Amino acid sequence: MTAGTPSSPAGPHGRLTPTEEFRTARDFLLAHREDYATAYAGFEWPRPERFNWALDWFDRIAEGNHREALHIVEEDGRRTRVTFAEMSARSDRVANWLRARGVRPEQRVVVMLGNQVELWEIALAAMKLRAVVIPATPLLGPEDLRDRVERGRASHVIVRADDTAKFDGIAGRFTRIAVGPEVPGWLSYGDADAAPARFEPDGPTHGDDPLMLYFTSGTTARPKLVEHTHVSYPVGHLATMYWIGLKPGDVHMNIASPGWAKHAWSNLFAPWNAEATVFIHNYTRFDAGRLMAEMDAAGVTSFCAPPTVWRMLIQSDLSTLRTPPREVVAAGEPLNPEVIETVRRAWGVTVRDGFGQTETAVQVANTPGQLLKAGSMGRPTPGFKVELLDPVSGAPGVAEGEIALVLGAHPVGLMTGYHGAPDLTAAAMAGGYYRTGDIGSRDAEGYITYIGRSDDVFKASDYKISPFELESALLEHEAVAEAAVVPAPDPVRLAVPKAYVVLAEGWEPGPDTAKVLFAHSRSVLAPYQRIRRIEFGELPKTVSGKIRRIELRERTAEGSSAEYDEGDLR
Repeated sequence: MTAGTPSSPAGPHGRLTPTEEFRTARDFLLAHREDYATAYAGFEWPRPERFNWALDWFDRIAEGNHREALHIVEEDGRRTRVTFAEMSARSDRVANWLRARGVRPEQRVVVMLGNQVELWEIALAAMKLRAVVIPATPLLGPEDLRDRVERGRASHVIVRADDTAKFDGIAGRFTRIAVGPEVPGWLSYGDADAAPARFEPDGPTHGDDPLMLYFTSGTTARPKLVEHTHVSYPVGHLATMYWIGLKPGDVHMNIASPGWAKHAWSNLFAPWNAEATVFIHNYTRFDAGRLMAEMDAAGVTSFCAPPTVWRMLIQSDLSTLRTPPREVVAAGEPLNPEVIETVRRAWGVTVRDGFGQTETAVQVANTPGQLLKAGSMGRPTPGFKVELLDPVSGAPGVAEGEIALVLGAHPVGLMTGYHGAPDLTAAAMAGGYYRTGDIGSRDAEGYITYIGRSDDVFKASDYKISPFELESALLEHEAVAEAAVVPAPDPVRLAVPKAYVVLAEGWEPGPDTAKVLFAHSRSVLAPYQRIRRIEFGELPKTVSGKIRRIELRERTAEGSSAEYDEGDLR
């Protein structure tokens, strides 16, 4: 099937096949890629009763398709290029080999690999076998892996040979498969090369069959297990494809660690939904100049990165990128306005925010072609109806409140629930809404501005404080590379804003720099918002790169001799 060519409108009995149903919905979004009003009003989720994305979509678009599906550049310059047809054939062999090793439908498979070809092969092969993948980043240690094996009830683990020792103390009857050099006691993934080439599925895949179990990043609590199906993530990420602005033939680069939801969002489902190439540059230490050189060489047309990477990028000379991508987006945490403006001046394109969670596809976004409002993360994406709920009463329709999805017929792109935690699921989906736990405000035109996590927003002198707003103000100053704001106890005001600051190159921590930042705070923030205390140093983060604010709040509550108080320096 030629890339981008619609299939016939109906199957042999006058009904759309699952592949045709998916393609029809996808092509509608492609046709209205820059017409948000039409796309939002006219889009309907495909809800196939039986659907296997690897078999019914990827294999179909891969037939005779010799365009690149995956392009990986290593730090030493080695390149790996895999076509759609090659990826389809390789995943068939892997599926046959895994089945011969005992992998069965709905069994859990922990997959802990880097950005390497085997990661994509195994993702497709597991789907074809109807196994449930538990993605894991190689940054995890033995205790995190024990949690995934035990709570995830894993029957199989597939990991890099270099990481097998992390499982030495983990008991249980699970198949151990090593990717890379042979490891005593582990099956060698390389043996899959000899597996039969032709794959036949054992039976049909139902749309509500489980596909993935994600452990959340645990910024404020013990990780939860988010369950997605063969429809909720592959089909749900049609919305993500639309947000990014992908189309057939694009070369898409997304910086994300394997094992986290954003990797599946933008390194698997969204680009291959669009029939675009996934481009990866592997590195051990971030080098903005090298990254931009590789983007130029690969002809990257769309680029997605978390705010941490964007903040590092703008510390470099962005003009070294000769051909900027057509589409640039950010997700993971809200992107500060100063970063967006710096990129716009250098590249002539606007970084567009998107808001979603491990539990969902992208729910709210600035999509291509629509008016962008400074500070806003945009409007609900096609297929999602978003309400703001009053934090106290839970009533919808407020101008500021908790961001929530209207459940209705359970929107595609939303998890089935928290696995093994019915109470958590019921609480998150009570009253006909899925509650995100994030607070936002909405203007008269439907644009939503992010305020913060409901447990991050705090009061000072009876005024409500949004940490994100204060952090954005700090990042306007050239001395600040990163910042996080949390409440610090105060005997008069109950709490005052305290900033933890990572300084830009050329700035030294100390009272003089603190004075400069306090003065900047006074000049750009209202009196009740002003930063009252500052501490310099690195920010604690999860392995997915999100700031662990709970750790900062706990550290602040204990007190610190390293902080600077505005009152002491005036």
